[in-house]
Amino acid sequence: KSAIMFTNIRRLHINNVNTFRSSPLAEISGSLGDLGTLLPLMIALAVNNSISLSTTLVFSGLWNILTGVAFGIPLPVQPMKAIAAVAIARKFTIEETVSAGFTTAGIVFIFSITGLLRWFTHVIPTPVVKGIQVGAGLSLVISAGTSLLQPLGWITPNAGDNLIWAIFAFLALLATQKLPKVPYALLIFVLGLVISAILAGSRNAPSFAVWHPRTFIPSWVDFRTGALDAGLGQIPLTTLNSIIAVSYLAADLLPHLPTPGVTQIGISVALMNLIGGWFGAMPVCHGSGGLAAQYRFGARSGASIILLGLCKIILGLVFGETLVGLLKEYPKSLLGIMVLAAGLELAKVGESLNYGARDLWEASESTEASPAGETPKRQRQLSDDERRERWTVMFMTIGGLLAFKNDGVGFLAGMLCHLAYRSPDLWEARSGLPFMKKSNSRRRRATTVEEEEEQLLLDTEHRT
Repeated sequence: KSAIMFTNIRRLHINNVNTFRSSPLAEISGSLGDLGTLLPLMIALAVNNSISLSTTLVFSGLWNILTGVAFGIPLPVQPMKAIAAVAIARKFTIEETVSAGFTTAGIVFIFSITGLLRWFTHVIPTPVVKGIQVGAGLSLVISAGTSLLQPLGWITPNAGDNLIWAIFAFLALLATQKLPKVPYALLIFVLGLVISAILAGSRNAPSFAVWHPRTFIPSWVDFRTGALDAGLGQIPLTTLNSIIAVSYLAADLLPHLPTPGVTQIGISVALMNLIGGWFGAMPVCHGSGGLAAQYRFGARSGASIILLGLCKIILGLVFGETLVGLLKEYPKSLLGIMVLAAGLELAKVGESLNYGARDLWEASESTEASPAGETPKRQRQLSDDERRERWTVMFMTIGGLLAFKNDGVGFLAGMLCHLAYRSPDLWEARSGLPFMKKSNSRRRRATTVEEEEEQLLLDTEHRT
């Protein structure tokens, strides 16, 4: 197994190098695509003294590099949003913040090693997963408007950060949509950095400060506060959006590259927090929004996040906490447009729900094998009723997520809607009795492995 693993890493390394050589500006630009989510939360947590900024930069940079090497795709390392929101609102100490991360990481690790994450992917219907993805994308769009852009005036809060700059960034985004070789995120990042340096002035400029790692041991009270008030609420978000949804999204966006399994991603999320938390690092995960953002701005391989990781480590080791003053001045007008674009990119995955989704592919009846020796596959055609049902389930998931701002509520709404549609088939499969008399109705297609097995069993019983 170790030999296979190193062979895969070597192949991914070759792809990383070749991709970076062929389109270096796109990879650099893509690496900056998730800054709109990272910077506001990381800065707010650092200002609150809820995390160590220098440690967060060093460890998140290390995780970026390891992720790029191991998975070979631009899988992001971004804040755990539910934990960050509670920590900012309640001014958590570092010990309380990392305790929340420990709780989420511990549960995710158990899910991973016991096979529960793999089981989740079999029983959760594709329309529900798509709903989580689209809902997360629309949440980013709403967040960009309410948190970053709405507070801006035409010339306020200052000359370097206002609605005029936001409109400029938006028009530039539209102008470069059909120009993939233009590194939009890189240009906007450099522009924002120049503006923030001017606004910060010499008083808030970064200075040389070597990183001195410290350890943080939470007390029982710290752990209880972090776990109950923030950690438990993060578990559904991490499981659904940062593991299951991101695995599906990677397969959709980068089908030519090996897709990381949910178990691999789950273990990665767990280890990042179980290691970095002891040194005061921000709780992090792999989010589908971050992957969509980095893909939207040009990233196509692990090279992009490896480069980002190197930059983070250097900044953390050399400047550390002195970066807060500069980063606080980064224009929200520019960040808001980047978050908006990332959200729309993630929401676009809902387009393939009824055409191209992974649960629509089935073994072909053709006897000809593919050149690689694999069983040929074809896409299953859906009836109008099936299409409507799948859209309804997806939008029920989206509605629950957006209305309550909670992935778990959206998931429950989508699953209940799915079960309501499936209840006649489940009743007939369990009892052998018709749920209702149906005339000339076709059997509804299964959307999960378990339902397909039940329907096959029912067909066998009918034949006998």
